[in-house]
Amino acid sequence: MTRSVYIYILVAAGVSFLIRVLPLTLIRRQITNRYLRSFLYYVPYVTLAVMTFPAIVEAAQYPLAGVAALLTGVVLAWFGAGLFPVAVSCCVSVFLVELLLRSL
Repeated sequence: MTRSVYIYILVAAGVSFLIRVLPLTLIRRQITNRYLRSFLYYVPYVTLAVMTFPAIVEAAQYPLAGVAALLTGVVLAWFGAGLFPVAVSCCVSVFLVELLLRSL
């Protein structure tokens, strides 16, 4: 291993440490800014969406089947369906769309 690999690891560790420690040390009181609080509230949801949506589309053999499952899940969740019915419906929609696309 060359010396530069150790430097890369140290820089990555330092950046990761600073990202976690600086907010704790610099922000001592409650955040009262409405826009900053709103931004911080939505960060976990956006991060989860950014990681999940591409995986949903690329998980199936055909990307169109993934898009169909995504739309099925969004519509069912919008109308108040629970997690299990949404998951089962998405799986069924992927199966049906892939079956249809294979037969073409």
